[in-house]
Amino acid sequence: MELLFVVLGGAIIGLAGRYLLPNRHTHGSVLIPAIGVAAASILWVALTWAGLKWDGGWIWWITLLGTALVVAVADIVIGRVRSTADDRMLHTLARGAVVR
Repeated sequence: MELLFVVLGGAIIGLAGRYLLPNRHTHGSVLIPAIGVAAASILWVALTWAGLKWDGGWIWWITLLGTALVVAVADIVIGRVRSTADDRMLHTLARGAVVR
């Protein structure tokens, strides 16, 4: 049952990241929330395997703050990579070259 709440928390953090971080025009509307869900789930399971109790406070703090960090880094990296690729493609098309 706790994993369901963790997944929901990851989705909410991902949605917040989608609309609060600056690069939302460079990726789809579900990508960052999906990264939030995956990060929260993986962190939770890893911390559970590491021996943290699910009813303790530390596992929740580490999972949710770690998810927020992963979402922020993912948004920044994806935004930069896609903006650079778009600029390169625009430069290539402006020269009249054939794109393969």
